[in-house]
Amino acid sequence: MKKLNLLFIAVLSMSSIMAQDITDAVRYSQDEVQGTARFRGMSGAFGALGGDMSAVSINPAGSSVFTNSHASITLSNLSTKNNINYFNGVSSSSDSKFDLNQTGAAFVFNNMNSSSAFKKFTLGVAYDKVSNYDNAWAVRGVNTNSNSIAEYFLSYAQGLRLDEISALNGESLTKAYSEINRLYGFGNQQAFLGYKSYILEPTADIDDNTSYTSNVAGNNFDQQYTYASTGYNGKFSFNASSQVGDNFYFGLNLNSHFINYDKFTNLSETNNNAGSLVNQVRFQNGLSTIGSGFSFQLGAIGKINESFRAGLSYNSPTWYNISEETTQYLGTIRNEGGTNISQIIDPLVVNVYPTYKLQTPGKFTGSLAYIFGDTGLISFDYSLKDYNNTKFKPTSDPYFAAQNNIMSTNLKNASTFRVGGEYRIMQVSLRGGYRFEESPYKDNSFYGDLNGYSFGLGYSFGTIKLDIAYDHAQRDYNQQLYAVGLTDAAQIDSKNSNFTFTLGLSL
Repeated sequence: MKKLNLLFIAVLSMSSIMAQDITDAVRYSQDEVQGTARFRGMSGAFGALGGDMSAVSINPAGSSVFTNSHASITLSNLSTKNNINYFNGVSSSSDSKFDLNQTGAAFVFNNMNSSSAFKKFTLGVAYDKVSNYDNAWAVRGVNTNSNSIAEYFLSYAQGLRLDEISALNGESLTKAYSEINRLYGFGNQQAFLGYKSYILEPTADIDDNTSYTSNVAGNNFDQQYTYASTGYNGKFSFNASSQVGDNFYFGLNLNSHFINYDKFTNLSETNNNAGSLVNQVRFQNGLSTIGSGFSFQLGAIGKINESFRAGLSYNSPTWYNISEETTQYLGTIRNEGGTNISQIIDPLVVNVYPTYKLQTPGKFTGSLAYIFGDTGLISFDYSLKDYNNTKFKPTSDPYFAAQNNIMSTNLKNASTFRVGGEYRIMQVSLRGGYRFEESPYKDNSFYGDLNGYSFGLGYSFGTIKLDIAYDHAQRDYNQQLYAVGLTDAAQIDSKNSNFTFTLGLSL
């Protein structure tokens, strides 16, 4: 019953063809404490110190603190444990994996002209993993909020014409699924799934009908939800810095970012409610995301005296271009006259969406450090990132403008505190640290603050250094099942633990 439309309708709907939202923006705006074992052993409090390849990722002036050229490579073992609660259902999950999360080198060039203010120059290249997206869990509970997955499809369908969410006569489900997305967008496509699976019922079987009811009735729904994601956010950096006089260091990083993220979700819902035509639903979604971006960093470190140092750095926003592909599967079982009838919509279609732009917020970091001669040091970093400056672009697009307004309303200026210390006993270094990261959300009951601590150990063989660190972080957050309709959330207590090993070389 779908009417044929001119191509300009497809062009007008391209910008809102896929529902990017605040969750995607926050995911790609956050960074974790990754890097060398020395860096992680002190919880990343390195903004005024330098002299470490990962310290350069906080303050680019830090590479000029090296007295000799330096290189490092880092392996880590990440363990994730989740405790999940969904209505009356509880579960837990755990996972562990090894990964290469840092490598880089800085090359120091001393200025032989003793009368010059520029004492040395440093050039460096580095790879750093910014975020790890590997996560998997499942939970089952009885939804007593009268919320069925039917509400997801119903939310998209209300107000849409029936002829714009249904197939033409003789048109296959696969072609209709693809064409509706191309012509009308993501929302119509989701309504099509609900209509063809008998979850939705039009008030009137006519083309211009825009009102729908649900064939799923009742107040209690047994729901099992599975979540699995893989991928990471990383960056390659080119660093240039210089020591000016005896007390000042200045630096610049030019960063190339990349995103690789895959997510799969599966919801299985059953009910035996009186008056419910559809009693079983299975809804699967796959998302594949790739992205590339650019940012820059400026930094300075100053020696107040031989013991006291201060640092200041600025991270620009990261400007991303992001592309996404999705797949979907929907199966239902309905009871008609005492007979169970199965309806499966498996289009085997990969939805390829237009590239969109995302601007993540910039960040300022102020740092202080006190050096106790050759014995040790203590360091403190404070960072401020204004998440409500996160933007989808172009901002003139009505859908993106609405999402940007949601982010401006719900996100906030978030602070991060990091403190770390190191104590040296001849060739051995003992390290420890603590960090606190505020939630980017104004309502931190939805996405909580992060607390973490770390310990580390290093041994110097002269030109070769071996370091090991352990760090642990915990955060509570709510994983909303869907952005519309079935918006109930699983409550997750997430704990991440890392063992990190670094080999450092003075060149």
